Amino acid sequence: MVLFITGRCNRTCWYCPISSERKGKDTAYANDREIRCDEDLLEEARIMSALGTGITGGEPFLVPDRIVHYCRLLKDTFGDDHHIHMYTGIAPDDAKLEALVGLVDEIRFHPPHEIWPQIMESRFPAQIRKAKELGMEVTIEVPSLPGIEAFEPLLDDLNFFNINELEWSETNAHEMRLRGFDLEDCYHNAVGGAEEWTRTIRRHEKVHWCTSTFKDSIQLRERLKRIAANTARTFEEITEDGTIIYGVLECGEDVPDIDPEIMEVIDGRVEMAWWVLTDCFKDHPGKKYVVERYPNKGMIVEVIPV
Repeated sequence: MVLFITGRCNRTCWYCPISSERKGKDTAYANDREIRCDEDLLEEARIMSALGTGITGGEPFLVPDRIVHYCRLLKDTFGDDHHIHMYTGIAPDDAKLEALVGLVDEIRFHPPHEIWPQIMESRFPAQIRKAKELGMEVTIEVPSLPGIEAFEPLLDDLNFFNINELEWSETNAHEMRLRGFDLEDCYHNAVGGAEEWTRTIRRHEKVHWCTSTFKDSIQLRERLKRIAANTARTFEEITEDGTIIYGVLECGEDVPDIDPEIMEVIDGRVEMAWWVLTDCFKDHPGKKYVVERYPNKGMIVEVIPV
């Protein structure tokens, strides 16, 4: 589960991919669900059978009490085996790290691009060692940008070094163009040349390379599949991508007499198995269409008229 703990941040990284809807706003989300109470967080974890949580933002350390509260809630509810990792763009002081002992299993540091050339003279090496002393796994996770080889002297102090293929988003597209970057192809958000910048450092055994395609086609898909398996109605078909498909008949009060196991009436609209709609009710009066959407009343992907 992705726990977006706040949209606030004390940095202005030009490559930040956070959407304009979340950026700068002090609002928390569990996956795509806004957290209004503790039960929202727990319910989202349950519907996807979450084995762990990744805390991101914004900068999580701007709301340290919230980190502690949510981590303790997750650990108390799902047990110590519920793995929690957390991203941060700062090198937190000892007190902030000590407050996370027993709650956060792994810290993923994200040093901002402008300090990469001076990374060994910064506070990051010392705080990386401190986090390891406190029993946490320590990772650096950064986007693939020029100058990434500056991290090579730090690799021996880390458990892992994760590189995410640099991606375009609506909020960083202008800055990408200013720097002369372009898309790798017409099908993905990856930036051309982003893989080549990392070729040398990726030879190290601790380095993990996460492509734009992997994040889109594997991580998101698997999360949707888990949610769909736990939330889909009996008549909804789950696709290979984790979306769900069902048929809709807008019929007002003229509700057809069909098996309630394969239908649900909602405000004069009948939702049913798509094949029932297309096979049995093609000539029934009313507007008819097939819907594909993300599970648990998520985003609509496509509406196909019948």
